Order: sequence, then C-alpha cells, then structure tokens
Amino acid sequence: MSAIIDRIPNCNGLGAACYDPRLIGGDGIVFYFHGRSNEHFSLVSDSNLQINARFIGLRPADRRRDYTWIQGIGVLFGSHNFSVEATKSTVWDDNMDHLKFSNDGKEIILPEGSLSEWNSQENYVKLERMWSKNNVVISIPDVVEIAVNVVPITREDDRIHNYQIPSDDCFAHLEVQFRFFGLSPKVEGVLGRTYQPDFESPAKLGVAMPVVEGEDKYRTTSLFSTDCKYCTFSPVRAADQRQSSVDSSIRLWNAGLFK
Repeated sequence: MSAIIDRIPNCNGLGAACYDPRLIGGDGIVFYFHGRSNEHFSLVSDSNLQINARFIGLRPADRRRDYTWIQGIGVLFGSHNFSVEATKSTVWDDNMDHLKFSNDGKEIILPEGSLSEWNSQENYVKLERMWSKNNVVISIPDVVEIAVNVVPITREDDRIHNYQIPSDDCFAHLEVQFRFFGLSPKVEGVLGRTYQPDFESPAKLGVAMPVVEGEDKYRTTSLFSTDCKYCTFSPVRAADQRQSSVDSSIRLWNAGLFK
C-alpha cells in the first residue's frame, strides 16, 4: 500500500479536508462544506466503510452561518470502529499532544515520540506518529489511509477571517487527507460522492469559495452513526457480496471454466 506523500496531510491534495472545512474531492475540485457546529456529518459512506466528522465552531452575532472546523473523525469498517479527535484547549501549547484515539470503544494510548506505533489485535488498524506530537497516520489495510494533523486557530487566522474566537478556546481541530482503496462506484458522503465515476460537482467553478450544501443528506446523530439519508454502509451486505463472488468462482471452477 503506497503512503501519502511525506506522511502528513497535503491540504492541496486529493482527499483533503482542512481549514473551515475546505475539501478537495476525488475529481480534484475544491469546495467548502460548512455543516453546523456541534453536529456530525458523513464524509464517506460505502458498503464496507463509513467515515463521519464532528464539527465544532461558532457563529458571531453578525453572521448568517456557523464558522466550523472538523474536531473528530469516526471510522467504521466491518465490525470495528476507530476515532481520532482533537482535544479542547484554552491556549495552544506546542509541547502538548492534542490528539485522542479510541478503538472499538476503548481509549488508545499512543506513546509520544517520532515514529512511535500502535497496532490493533490482528493488525486491522495501525497508528504511526511522524512527529513526536500532534501528527499521526492511520492505516486500515486495503481500505483507507488517513494522515492527520491537529492545529489551532491562531491569532493571525482570527485577524484575517474575523472569526471572533473567544479567549477560552483556541478551537483545536483536525487537518486530514484520505487515500482510499477499493471504493465502490456508489460510494456516498460529502467527500465520498466525488469518487463516483460519473459524479458532476455542484461547486461553481471560478468562485473564490464554492460552497456545497447537503446537511440534510449527510447529517448523522453521532460519530459512529450510519443513519444519514444517503448513508450506504452495510458490512453485512459487503460480506455477502464477497461470499457471493467466492461462491461464483467455486461454481465456475467446478464447471471447468477456470483452468
């Protein structure tokens, strides 16, 4: 499985979700999806893979929408689930690690230090730190690789965008980049649908910040829920399809059609 370039998120690369949030689809088109603060949305939903994002943010009194950032990612695959989250911080400290992990409902302690690793039982999930803190690569073999950074909203960010960040929260959030393996042609989700072979982006080309809607289609009730209107995650169906393929191959072999 080839690695993401430099093993850190490339916010200008395919499959990236950074900033507030700015996404780059499988078709290479840049778009923004604001969602809503303190809600969850499906980024990817396929028969064997579901990736949800928890949004945090705020809405100043003179704004029509929330400013939002991705605080956490929940991944479901087969019968397993995994999460990575940015921990809330009043003031950002580079000397602290701001990442939190869970695997199948249990918190994971990933030692600090460059190149430290954690592997699940049966090696279905692997974590690797590229730096000592605030960066990790998550690998689920033959399914997805996710490069993650956690970063704050800086005073300069606040000045440029007029977010009006309060003094008691630096809104630590995730920058992520996904590399997928074996998505189906019917994959859904805010980001996932851009990997459909016949997808036509609704983003308006030439617009400085092309915003794509879809909150009603992709909202889920939690980080590990699969209840959005367009969610297609079904590990049972995926397993049935794999077994059907195996059974078909066996029948062809028995019929002498495979040599």
